[in-house]
Amino acid sequence: GCAVSSVIIKGVNNEFASVPGVVEDVMQLVLNIKQIVIKNKSGKPGTMRLQVNGPATVKVSDIKPEDHLELVNGDHVLAHVATDGILDITFFVENGRGYREAQWPADKALAEDGRIYLDAMFSPIRRVSYDVEKTRVGGEIDYDKLTLNVVTDGSEHPVEVTHYAVSVLRTQLEHFLGKPEIPFNEISREQAAAAPIETVVAPEKVEAVEEGEQKPLNMLLRPIEDLNLSVRAYNCLVHAGIKRVIDLVNLSREAALKIKNLGSKSLKEIDDVLQKYHLHIGMNVSEAEANAQEKEMQATGHAPAHDDAEDFADEENDEFENDEDQE
Repeated sequence: GCAVSSVIIKGVNNEFASVPGVVEDVMQLVLNIKQIVIKNKSGKPGTMRLQVNGPATVKVSDIKPEDHLELVNGDHVLAHVATDGILDITFFVENGRGYREAQWPADKALAEDGRIYLDAMFSPIRRVSYDVEKTRVGGEIDYDKLTLNVVTDGSEHPVEVTHYAVSVLRTQLEHFLGKPEIPFNEISREQAAAAPIETVVAPEKVEAVEEGEQKPLNMLLRPIEDLNLSVRAYNCLVHAGIKRVIDLVNLSREAALKIKNLGSKSLKEIDDVLQKYHLHIGMNVSEAEANAQEKEMQATGHAPAHDDAEDFADEENDEFENDEDQE
C-alpha cells in the first residue's frame, strides 16, 4: 500500500514542538497525518502540499497531491487554524508492505531540512475475521458455512483484496499437487470413479510429442487460458483486459511491466511460455496476419479445419439423393 513516511512542517523541526496559530500541537498533528488514506496509481513515490491561512478547519481535501496520488478520506480533519495562523506542510509519500518504523537518521538528532519521520502502515487491510458455523443444505445437516469479513481503508476494494490473496495462496499450494486428478477425500474419490477424467490432446500436440519437439502452433487467436500460465500471471493479464494471445504479444515490454501486480518474475514466466510457440512480446501482429496464418495452417493440416461439419452435411445430402433415385 501507500502511506506518508515523512513531513516538513514549516516553523518546526521535531514532533514535540507547536505551530503558532494552530490549535493542535505537532504530536497530535502527526497522529492525524498518519490516518491519511492514499491510493497510488503508479506505485512510485511522490509529494503532496498543504498551505492554509486561518481561520480554517484543515481537512485532507485541502491537500494538493501529485497526479499519480489520490486522496481517499477527504473529510478527515487534520488541524484547526486560528486567525492569522498559517499551516504549511510538505508530505512525502512512499509505497511499502506491512508496517515500518520511522526512518530517523542514525547519526543525527534532527534532520537538516526539518523533516519529521513517521512510522507508516502501508497495508490497506485494517481487519480480517472469519466465522465457521454449521449449516443445512437440503436434507444434509453436516455442512459448514464460512463467513469472511474483510475491512480495508478504502484504497483497495475488499473483493479485489480477497481475490489477490486467494490467487497468491493457490499459486503457493499448487506445487504440492502432483497430478490434478488426485482426489482430496473419499467424496471426491467417489465422484472421480463415477465420472473419470478424460484427457484430450490435440492431434498437432501428439505429433509434436512423438517427434520430440514442439511444433509452432497458431496460438495468436486463442485465449490466454491455452498458455497454462500460473494463477497470478493469468489474473494480472485478465484484469488488464488481455484475453487473447495476440493481445499479449502485441504489448511492449514497458507496457507489460506497467500491468498491476505483474512483476519481472511473472513476465519471465510469460516469456518462457511464449518461446515454446515461437512467440514473444512486442511482435506487433495484426488481425489480418493472424487470420492469414490460421488459414495457411488449416490448409497444411496443422490446425483444425472449420468446414468439417459442412463436409458431413454434404455427404448426408448425397446419400439422401441416391435413396430418392433408387425409389
